[in-house]
Amino acid sequence: MLSLEEEYKLAKDWRENQDQKAMEKLAAAHLKLVAKIAAGYRGYGLPISDLIAEGNIGMMQAMKHYEPERGFRFSTYAVWWIKASMQEYILHTWSLVKIGTTAAQKKLFFSLKKTKRALIQEAQSIDGKQHSDQLTPELVQKIALKLNVSEDEVWSMEQRIASHDSSLNTPVKDSESAMEWMDWLADESDNQEIQVAQRDEMDKRRHAFQGAMKALNSREQEIIVGRRLDEPPKTLEEMSQLMTISRERVRQLEISAFEKLKKALRYSSLRTP
Repeated sequence: MLSLEEEYKLAKDWRENQDQKAMEKLAAAHLKLVAKIAAGYRGYGLPISDLIAEGNIGMMQAMKHYEPERGFRFSTYAVWWIKASMQEYILHTWSLVKIGTTAAQKKLFFSLKKTKRALIQEAQSIDGKQHSDQLTPELVQKIALKLNVSEDEVWSMEQRIASHDSSLNTPVKDSESAMEWMDWLADESDNQEIQVAQRDEMDKRRHAFQGAMKALNSREQEIIVGRRLDEPPKTLEEMSQLMTISRERVRQLEISAFEKLKKALRYSSLRTP
């Protein structure tokens, strides 16, 4: 541990002269502080060494901004940078999906377990009964009120914390070969040969239809598109108004055009090997 005078001198040397040795000595004196803070986050299932490494990064960031002439100790200032660095690492490592996008959500993520445990212990001390650690509507209401968040956010965060994301590249335990979970996933889609064949068939049908449409005149094409291809299809009334002919005439032209189209498609299929 450094005395106040030693810490002030080292911080000034680093801030004003970029003295590397002063920085290293100041950092070394606070490694125990980083380890102590990291121990408080062991409940998230992450390696303590990783948390300490992230905490050291936070401490180095604190050194860049620390102003010893303000009169407070470096540990008082650095603790916030160390915690922030560890918390960011936990949030990004915990889930592939962002779960702490606002300050309130971050606070909820890191306070939910502690607040829930404190409320359960308080209830046990009042009625002397053993309480489950499962969330109840009453407990959720108390947590939401205490942390100033909605009840839905409490339920959602509890589910996220309870179901940690896992990588598909995680090795399968009790497996003699170096298999990953991804290797056990069955691909239910068609194989590539079937997909290519289906794509070729669709291309052939599309070209055949486009060729068959050329056998119709412009008015017949307009009717086929309006009555058979548009979504939703136009009614006889709509087509009659659009083409300024009677509905009966539209119906007759549609039947005639559709027969032409079928003949053209049959002829095209006979020519295609």
